[in-house]
This record gives sequence, C-alpha cells and structure tokens, in this order.
Amino acid sequence: MRAVVTRVRSASVEIGGKVNGAIGQGYLVLLGVGPNDTEETAEKLAGKVCNLRVFEDENGKMNRSLEQVEGSLLVVSQFTLYADTSSRRPGFTGAAKPDLAVPLYERFMAHCRERGFDVQHGEFGADMQVFSQNDGPVTILFDTES
Repeated sequence: MRAVVTRVRSASVEIGGKVNGAIGQGYLVLLGVGPNDTEETAEKLAGKVCNLRVFEDENGKMNRSLEQVEGSLLVVSQFTLYADTSSRRPGFTGAAKPDLAVPLYERFMAHCRERGFDVQHGEFGADMQVFSQNDGPVTILFDTES
C-alpha cells in the first residue's frame, strides 16, 4: 500500500457537487492499494498513519499525534499512486484491481476507526474533487513495500 498523508487544518471531498466527507484538523490520506497487499498490510499502515507524530507541541516540535490533537482522517482512494511513469503517458497496471483494492481500502479505514478516530472518505472509483487547507505544509509518504 502507498499513502500520501498531509497534515491539514481542514479537508473535504465532493462527488457530483455534494460533500461526501469533510474534516477539520487531521490528515488527508491519499491511499493506493497494490496487487500484493493484504489485510495485514492495511492494518500495519493504519497503525503507522494513526500513530504518526507530526503535530506541534508547546515547544514548536512535531511531537504530537493525531489522538493528542483530537484529529480526524479523510481517506481518498488513489490508484494513481501506482503509476508507471517510465513514459510520458503513465500506466496504472501496477495498481490492484477493484476486487482486491476496495476491501483493503475499507479495511484500512476500519482499522483507523477501531483506534477511535473519526474517518471520513471519498467513494472508490468516483470522480472526486478534493479540497484541503494544508498545515505546514507537512506531507509524509508511506510505502509498505519499502
């Protein structure tokens, strides 16, 4: 799995002009699923994202977790994280097919909810407009293959 996690002051996703999910402070998570990913991969990545400490403490150091700031997550499926960019027109055959990707996308969010977080989301495969007010900006890349 691959995730681009951005610390945000707020974020939302619209589908067809209607808000599908919105959060205040927290993480915007763009999540891609690869063909070799498993439920264990989803659980491991959820733990890493939920325990990430990139919010500032009283000394201005990135030392506080999502839980400590009572933050939320907005998770948006993003198969393009598996783009093959060896040519000018990217290919996406490296991304998992929907029959594998959808359940693992759902499991990732379930694991985050099980940790007590509010998880908002887009819709897998939909044409979405994603809005965010990045905080910092702070953006972290996760790749469970490395």
